[in-house]
Amino acid sequence: MARKKSTVTIQDVAAAAGVSVSTVSRVLNNKDDVAEETYENIQRVIKELGYTSSLAAKSMRSRKTNVIGLIVSDLNQSFCLNVVKGVNRAIERLDYDLLVYTGGDSTDRTWPVRERQYVSLLNGSITDGIIVVTPTAETFSTNFPLVAIDPHRDSTDFPAVIATNRIGAMSAMEHLLGLGHRRIGFIGGRPDLQSAIRRLEGYKDSLRQANIPLDPDLIQIGDFTQETGYRCAKKLISLPERPTAIFAANDKSAIGAIEAIIDAGLTVPNDISVVGFDNIEEASCVHGGITTVDQFIADMGRVAVEMLVNLIQNKPIENTLYRMPTRLLVRSTSQALITKAG
Repeated sequence: MARKKSTVTIQDVAAAAGVSVSTVSRVLNNKDDVAEETYENIQRVIKELGYTSSLAAKSMRSRKTNVIGLIVSDLNQSFCLNVVKGVNRAIERLDYDLLVYTGGDSTDRTWPVRERQYVSLLNGSITDGIIVVTPTAETFSTNFPLVAIDPHRDSTDFPAVIATNRIGAMSAMEHLLGLGHRRIGFIGGRPDLQSAIRRLEGYKDSLRQANIPLDPDLIQIGDFTQETGYRCAKKLISLPERPTAIFAANDKSAIGAIEAIIDAGLTVPNDISVVGFDNIEEASCVHGGITTVDQFIADMGRVAVEMLVNLIQNKPIENTLYRMPTRLLVRSTSQALITKAG
């Protein structure tokens, strides 16, 4: 038995419309030399047959696909999801389509290799340019436009969008110090990420400026996950002299810390204040709202799209490194230190 043909070709459209393949091609490429009646008839046939033009073929014809590629390590991460939202809103306004590639786990040792493979696969054939979120690779072999969001390295060979991580961390610490806290625990992120490194620097610099000695026991290195945030907070709580406040390097870690504090029979913020970083959606509803540093993640996606489209259209960009300002949002998980009478 012969297999049923399932893919509709441009030849099928031409035959059904009673025109040449070249006429269908001119309609697909929005040429203005096709009679209006013929144009409408071909568009009707395209819809009836469900024909879609190959992106690769379109690229070969016009050298443009009007598609932006987005490579993210893990869509389960709130950071990545918020970036996608910002990118999606931006491309709608700029009349581009979006193609998302995800690897599932950026901690996998093979991810940098696959990241480069994805860039090579997408750029110059299926997409006009690519945005890579928290890239682990320092360089990519591509001559096509590429923009990074929150790169792992401080200096890159491609334009990038990053948050003012150190300044944001210092605003969180100044808030806690201003509330009278002196023994402040820190739950860091992955030590291979620039964002985590800068937030730890902000923590240390703030203590130094306040003339508070650095206590290594108060620093726990995490990985930006809720589960690790929980474990790190348990270690901090179990110290002979526990901290009166915890600054977590992201909101997921802060949520884990709050859970650990409550499970230990303590309260937030009466016993321990907690401050996070990111301002993901969950931060506004957990425990009445987590005090956090907003790094405007969706706006990072928007700015990356605008930079990329300018590159695609051969327009200059003002700055190859865009630093997104941060802002402290004070909510219900932080309060002034309550001193207990002896």
